[in-house]
Amino acid sequence: MKIAVDAMGGDNAPREIIQGTITAAQVMPDIEFILVGNENIIKQEFPSLPKSISIFHAQEVMAMDESVEILRKKRDSSIWVATKLVKEKTADAVVSAGSTAAQMASALLQFGRIKGIDRPAIATVYPTLKGGKVILDVGANTNVRPEQLVQFAIMGKTYAEEILGLTNPKVALLSNGTEEGKGNDLTVEAHQLLKSAPINFIGNIEGRDIPTGNFDVVVCDGFVGNVVIKVSEGLGGALFSLLKKEFERNLRTKLGAALVLPGLKNIKKMMDYAEYGGAPLLGVKGVSIICHGSSGARAIENAIRVARDCVAGQFIARIEASINGEGGR
Repeated sequence: MKIAVDAMGGDNAPREIIQGTITAAQVMPDIEFILVGNENIIKQEFPSLPKSISIFHAQEVMAMDESVEILRKKRDSSIWVATKLVKEKTADAVVSAGSTAAQMASALLQFGRIKGIDRPAIATVYPTLKGGKVILDVGANTNVRPEQLVQFAIMGKTYAEEILGLTNPKVALLSNGTEEGKGNDLTVEAHQLLKSAPINFIGNIEGRDIPTGNFDVVVCDGFVGNVVIKVSEGLGGALFSLLKKEFERNLRTKLGAALVLPGLKNIKKMMDYAEYGGAPLLGVKGVSIICHGSSGARAIENAIRVARDCVAGQFIARIEASINGEGGR
């Protein structure tokens, strides 16, 4: 198996991206890695790389704020070249922490969509009281139709089965009320369609229900999903900042902090996006793993693990079968 890694994408590129790839190479010795990016810059950062890591030169970089229209002119950008390696079967998957829009455009233009999928969706694993659960879409589509939410639900179900190992996953629709008629026109109509879809649909859930984890997959449009993720990240960071401030208030609170510190570290680790790695772009005919723009080495390592599992589990074929009613559990 070969995995292409966009060495130049992300806020911490290339050092953290390369370091994460090196760590992955150490724990996944059966995989070959291709670092895609400016060869001179990569070698300046790391003059020596493990034998399982090679470099594929790409001169240009897609900036985070650049329009996807520019991508058509930057065919030598690291994300385009890394995706092309997968298209040409030189690599089996691509991992990037660069521009999400550029990665999506690269995948759509070069891989194409799976038959039966109108739009791809970004699926992420969300930490809950009952472990990681799938949320999609979290940013690919700000406006969708009800039938597209059904497609997301089927893809999310397949992801929960094949990658998270869940049996008959419970699929919910995110709305502003649990009642069947609650929500806007999109969610009300989608609810009716989901009731007859080939999934274990459990109805609507509200935003406050997400942290409890009483579901396996939750479906929403990309605008809502992205807000959920960003609010959760911000709330988690704010909460730990408040706790730190309180624990440092005086000697008594510092002593108390020493007692609860191991538990707090475990909770922080459970809530850290880096532990779950990247989010696969579901619905395209190739494995493309989208990472958080601020990903560090650990997040890249875990994203590579997600890519490996998707390839090993023949995930694209599983989605094709599920969406076209030819398989699934």
